Amino acid sequence: MPGPLVVIIPHSLGKVEASRRLKSGLAGIRTTFGGKLSIVEEVWTEDHLEFRIGIFGQAATGTIDVADEHVRLAVQLPWVLAILAGKAKALIQKHGQLMLDKK
Repeated sequence: MPGPLVVIIPHSLGKVEASRRLKSGLAGIRTTFGGKLSIVEEVWTEDHLEFRIGIFGQAATGTIDVADEHVRLAVQLPWVLAILAGKAKALIQKHGQLMLDKK
């Protein structure tokens, strides 16, 4: 199995505000990508999220860690989806940055 897909998104919000924006932004992800992606499990512990998603009929697990100056997402894609890692990384980077930039 390939290693995890890791995306680092810089921000200048601090942990509390970045966490708040991510939590509210995940609801928008459900709406935007509902036909292709489902968030099966989402467990926040302070500034750390463990999640399980379903995407194109495949399961993936991952984490999000919120730090003072960046957010780090790591997701373990099944080998079937690993070929899409480059596109997934760009999409995650784009939507993650939008969540953090949104006022």
